[in-house]
Amino acid sequence: MTTAPAATAAEVPAADRRLLTGVFTVLGIVMAVWGARMPAVQAAVHLSAGQLAVVLLGAAAGMVAGLQLGGRLAARHGPSRLLVGPTVAFGSSLVLLGQCTTLPTLILGAAVFGCAHGLLDVGANASAVNCQSAYRRPIMSGLHAAYSIGALAGAALVVVTTWMPYRLLFSLVGAATAVAALAAHRAVRAAQSLDDFTGPAADSTQPVPTRVRIWLLGALAAACLLAEGAAADWSAVHLRSLHASEATAASAYAVYSGAMAVGRLFGDRLTSRFGASVTVRGGAALSAVGLGVGVAIGSPASALLGWAAIGLGLSTAVPSLISAAGRGGPRAVGTVAATGYLGLLAGPAAIGGLASLSTLPAAFTLPVVLAACVALTAHRALEQR
Repeated sequence: MTTAPAATAAEVPAADRRLLTGVFTVLGIVMAVWGARMPAVQAAVHLSAGQLAVVLLGAAAGMVAGLQLGGRLAARHGPSRLLVGPTVAFGSSLVLLGQCTTLPTLILGAAVFGCAHGLLDVGANASAVNCQSAYRRPIMSGLHAAYSIGALAGAALVVVTTWMPYRLLFSLVGAATAVAALAAHRAVRAAQSLDDFTGPAADSTQPVPTRVRIWLLGALAAACLLAEGAAADWSAVHLRSLHASEATAASAYAVYSGAMAVGRLFGDRLTSRFGASVTVRGGAALSAVGLGVGVAIGSPASALLGWAAIGLGLSTAVPSLISAAGRGGPRAVGTVAATGYLGLLAGPAAIGGLASLSTLPAAFTLPVVLAACVALTAHRALEQR
């Protein structure tokens, strides 16, 4: 009788990488399902635009709290401890959100949903940093590509289930998420590279960040995610303002998301070859020039190319910034992620405010300028000095 050979050192992080790929994919699916069915929630509970904004603010507050708490818990107990429990809570809170029928219960449910998201975000990204270290080469961009692909899959799921009441869809997706997390519990416990790796980092040029550098990484992440928020909420409006058809306008965010997913799929190879600093700076420059020219020309085709440039150009930025923060431990990851998400949340409001003071094309100067700032300053955060 023979026994199966033990897993090699190379096989262990490969299995852990597959596990994390699943976590990031689930994150993308759940967030897309929640976001895409938001109009149905608003209509069913008879929420005004202001009341819906309060619900979203509750989710944002919960997420920021979860990111900060997650950084402390991951530093004390290891980030892999934040993969199963928060995923179960994430899925369960989606089920509960589907049952909320009043504004107060929706706000509370959204806060719990956001907190679980924040905890899981820290656990997934801090575990990814450790797994990347075990690989000794960049893999973070590929893991974030799994999130982007999951979001596209979640959006597609919503499209083909428009006939289904959102409460049923939330229940099915949320329950499947929680069950999948429980089923993966044993695999997570066996994934040693997610917590225990102490070898050299995947990119030796990335410094152990000081407090000042952590805040710089967070500011750069906020600048990048502000552009993402602008794409999510304003790209379709931008196309409609250029007299594009509804179908063309609706494709704007899909074009942006698809370009970002493609960029992340190839991002690890680019980072391995050219380094994180060169890759991020070059991509940010592409974003600034692409969106700036696309808005200046002012045609639907140029606008679509501009939003594609933003997605492609910034695709490697946040993964690289999180990787750099990871050298400071899970609390640094939580700080950078929380700061970055403030940009994501503030972006749409900032664009709207600027548009009300001037014009919508003029308002898009903000993400163009911020992308240019990332191109000019990223080396200060990503290069060893």
